[in-house]
Amino acid sequence: MDSWTTHYINTTTCKETRSAPDVIVVMGVSGAGKSTIGKLLANTIGCSFLDADDFHPQTNKEKMSKGIPLSEEDRMPWLETLCDKLRENMDNGTKTVLGCSALKRSYRDFLRRADEAYEAGCNDGKVRFVCLNAPKEVIAARLEKRAGEGQHFMPPSLLQSQLDSLEINGDGEVIVQVDATQSPQVIVDIIRASMLI
Repeated sequence: MDSWTTHYINTTTCKETRSAPDVIVVMGVSGAGKSTIGKLLANTIGCSFLDADDFHPQTNKEKMSKGIPLSEEDRMPWLETLCDKLRENMDNGTKTVLGCSALKRSYRDFLRRADEAYEAGCNDGKVRFVCLNAPKEVIAARLEKRAGEGQHFMPPSLLQSQLDSLEINGDGEVIVQVDATQSPQVIVDIIRASMLI
């Protein structure tokens, strides 16, 4: 099996499956390319794209723009809104790509609850995750460029905080990981192959 192809398997009592998900969350730290890849993926497979940053209340954006990391209390209403939106799309039969940091396992498990049939510990639900990885210096350069162009509220100073918070593939969790230094089209092709879409 290729290194980038993840086979979703039983980690508790779940049965193995290779069916395509209803929601793909393109995750990673700020500057990893979540919006770029998420939009291209959604356009390629013909589904809805949501940018989690658009769902932050203004208070969160102002806090981050000042270089202050969000607290758990700041994040929970945001995650609840995202989960509700994903569930609404799933109920309507709308396939969705979500660009979202989803740095911690607890945040991802919260988003997995958009799938009403989700069982804790399963990797084969209708909500699955792809993490975009790149060296710190690559991400930092992207953030500096973006900040210089005034394109985003997230300052480069918060990168280390995000890297410190990132939790990947622990306790039986399976997440597709992709090298984000590759071209956007190559990354999308990898995601499509790993997700059977």
